[in-house]
Amino acid sequence: MDKLTDHFSLAEMTVSETAARKGIDNTPSPAIIKNLTRTAQLLERVRVLLGSKPILVSSGYRSPALNAAVGGSKTSAHMQGLAADFICPGFGTPLAICQRLDSLGVEFDQLIQEGTWVHIGLAAEGIKPRRQVLTARFSSSGTTYGGGL
Repeated sequence: MDKLTDHFSLAEMTVSETAARKGIDNTPSPAIIKNLTRTAQLLERVRVLLGSKPILVSSGYRSPALNAAVGGSKTSAHMQGLAADFICPGFGTPLAICQRLDSLGVEFDQLIQEGTWVHIGLAAEGIKPRRQVLTARFSSSGTTYGGGL
């Protein structure tokens, strides 16, 4: 098991039930692994800020084919290894997690409260993070994103 950081492995940052079920190759390139390491380092900081409670990653890297299969954005940071969707049940709800991370000034490109999980993304190396905070709203006509929590 290739560890990216103390608490996050390459396997958990790339695993996908959809990829396994559909036979989609979700193997990251060395450049993507470098980004995944940055993302795992961010998750380590987040873990500490959430009281060192375990974080459960539901989605990290997604190959372009996997991203399309799950209906991800065509510009998703997941495809670059620069985003993760997660929960931290020992800390609280996704909204509480987002509020905590936003209030502490964590450096991120995007922080999205997406219903039952949190999306956190980084900017590419050398790019200034937008520090964009959004809330996803789900309806029968699709998902929309509004500013703030």
